Amino acid sequence: MRRALLLLLAGLLTACGPQGQGEGDRTPPAARQGAAPAPATGVNPLERAALAAGVVADGQELSPVGLYRQRHEAGRDSLCILPPPKGKEGEPMRFGLEASFGENIECHGQGDAKPSGDKLILNFSRSACLIVARYEGDRILLPGTLDIACRKLCSERGSLEGVSFPRVSREASVAAAAEARGGGALCPAA
Repeated sequence: MRRALLLLLAGLLTACGPQGQGEGDRTPPAARQGAAPAPATGVNPLERAALAAGVVADGQELSPVGLYRQRHEAGRDSLCILPPPKGKEGEPMRFGLEASFGENIECHGQGDAKPSGDKLILNFSRSACLIVARYEGDRILLPGTLDIACRKLCSERGSLEGVSFPRVSREASVAAAAEARGGGALCPAA
């Protein structure tokens, strides 16, 4: 959906470009108008324009705290993220996740989460698994290739590689109340 919005925005920007300028003029519109150029943040100009127009949410500006969940034919994938306890704002956030891929094929774990730009670093407790996920504001995407240490979080044939978690709530209370498949809290208490 994000890609479709970006393509739509690209078409609109092309169709509504500045009039009366020769094709040889490659100066960005902001520079022609005397505005300071946008900082180079690793975001392409089209995505920067979509962010500025409010067409897509800027994941770097939104807290990842909340509940992420999706149901599918093989089960349900859930991820909850809680803020640090009150008075301990410098500490990392806490998370819990589970993903199911059919009968007795699942992954689960919990640990500390730390946002870093458009990434979310998931450090699993009692495991050498560390995942650098992509955080887009409305969903969290795990990479397609993970360290071998992450296999221990899953049953045989299970894998967290490429799993995505769409956001369903931004509320810490909803994340804290989320239950795991087997009962009990999905997110660990601090």
